[in-house]
Amino acid sequence: MNFRRKVALALADILFLFLSLVLALGLRLDFDLGSMERFLSLEALLLYVGVAMWGVVSFSLFGLYDKVWRYAGVYELLGLFYACLLTFVPWEIFVLWGAGIIYPRTAAVIAGLLGLAACGGLRFLLRIQSTRRVLTRAGKRKALVVGANDGGEAIVRELAREDSGLVCVGLVDPDPQKKGLRIHGAPVLGDLSEIPALSAKYGVQALILAGVKPALVREVVRLTSAQPELQLRIMPNLSEVMEGQVQVNRLREVQIEDLLERDPVVSDMQAVRGYLEGETVLVTGAGGSIGSEICRQVLKYGAKRVILLGRGENSIYEIGMELRNQPVVQFISNVGNKERMEVLFQRYHPQVVFHAAAHKHVPLMELNPSEAVTNNVFGTKLLIELAQKYGVRKLITISTDKAVNPTSVMGASKRLAELILASRKIPGFAAVRFGNVLGSRGSVIPTFKRQIAQGGPVTVTDPQMTRYFMTIPEAVSLVLQAGSLAQGGEIYVLDMGHPVKIIDLARNLIRLSGYEPDVDIPIKIVGLRPGEKLYEELTNTGEETEPTTIPKITRVTTEPPPANWSADKLEELRKVSFASDDAQTVEILKSLVLQTPPSEPPSTP
Repeated sequence: MNFRRKVALALADILFLFLSLVLALGLRLDFDLGSMERFLSLEALLLYVGVAMWGVVSFSLFGLYDKVWRYAGVYELLGLFYACLLTFVPWEIFVLWGAGIIYPRTAAVIAGLLGLAACGGLRFLLRIQSTRRVLTRAGKRKALVVGANDGGEAIVRELAREDSGLVCVGLVDPDPQKKGLRIHGAPVLGDLSEIPALSAKYGVQALILAGVKPALVREVVRLTSAQPELQLRIMPNLSEVMEGQVQVNRLREVQIEDLLERDPVVSDMQAVRGYLEGETVLVTGAGGSIGSEICRQVLKYGAKRVILLGRGENSIYEIGMELRNQPVVQFISNVGNKERMEVLFQRYHPQVVFHAAAHKHVPLMELNPSEAVTNNVFGTKLLIELAQKYGVRKLITISTDKAVNPTSVMGASKRLAELILASRKIPGFAAVRFGNVLGSRGSVIPTFKRQIAQGGPVTVTDPQMTRYFMTIPEAVSLVLQAGSLAQGGEIYVLDMGHPVKIIDLARNLIRLSGYEPDVDIPIKIVGLRPGEKLYEELTNTGEETEPTTIPKITRVTTEPPPANWSADKLEELRKVSFASDDAQTVEILKSLVLQTPPSEPPSTP
């Protein structure tokens, strides 16, 4: 508020407080001029002006002239209440001391209430005037808020800003009992089923989802699939709402992650910082989806330096440019190149290693089994040996649910890498096993988006196929926490939540893109590809798990193989895979992994 407006408001307060004292006198004495006359002498009137001026001082002490009253809430109301107490309590004490001769004693109490009402009413009028100006401002797009809850209240309040570009016409809520209620003047117009009709009736252009559960998000997406012109937006996370940090310009589009039943991951920052802060950290596959996110999060935990290792120069260049103001080193090499890797360890002496480099594409590795084994098995084996040789304190290798009862070359190669690490039992070295991550390169989401952009069809291998999904940040957060638990050769399994049907994922993504599944964009069933399963598991047949101190991480408790496990077979596998003898590579890989029939598929909610 500028200086001129502050002065104007202070003068108005003086007038209203003065009039409150006079009006309270009249109310107390029934406006009997004869009785009032002795309290309206020039000396008394000057005394009332003094009280009013003291009121302005009290208001200043509580910062009431520094408030933006168009955003006033309970906090500002309490400040006004306390300022009025500071104004009128001394006046009441003074009146009581004068035994009612200076001013009627009960009139002092009435004056306090009138002063609070008058000064509060003035500020309330300022807010009403500002809100009315915002609501009638031309060019604003109309928005409907989903959720008459704390998040909805925060959004309605935020939309009252002049610069929001949106005006709230009302709210909808799953609870029909809330219909007819109002939040900051905005009515609750109905329940979710009425969204299409209400959007058409009020000319709604944006639908803002406020803190609703994934099941409700899915329902909203389904209900609005026939209205592609209706923009869907969702508020930031609830912690920002509770802290009053919601900003309309931070509302984002609804994403596929919002449709999944996922509990938030709570990081044990102290434990992670304890082994990363001040250390040199090597991240293999640093240009990939998981590797690049590991780099970002590791730097947040105070790593002294992060070595970005990858075989693809473009991806390493991109993550290097993103982190160019951070202490990072870019190093181009295949993780299986012994000479280059030896140079890396000699030059930089990493204390912590995250091994995310791997060939992950299942059908492609079925066509290239020798390459899958040389990279996923012997690249990992070399990294473990060099890390042990150069005194690395922590090594975490990223595994996959496809390593469980594997039916593919890729899964078997990752399972063999797990067994090699488990057999060594090196202190601080461990594997972390989890499923698919949303949005990673080559994963199903980018593929579906590309197919939708081309007009379809969206290809699904089987209507019953399910997969576990996590977001990249939450998967990496749990990997870093698992690193704090690593003792020596164990395998950790991340809680992946509920398996999701791929066909449901496809339908929801089509709806999020503004189309109707099987109407605008067809879905085509193409059958299982080589090496694929209908479902994934998180533990092998015969494996048992036990909880850890971190709720969403469990430890595999099966006895690991001995240190000299299958040394001759491994050497034979190395020779045939390096010679690109695909047939022999697959046979020896099968014999080492000892593939077992998969267990019954998990139930799908």
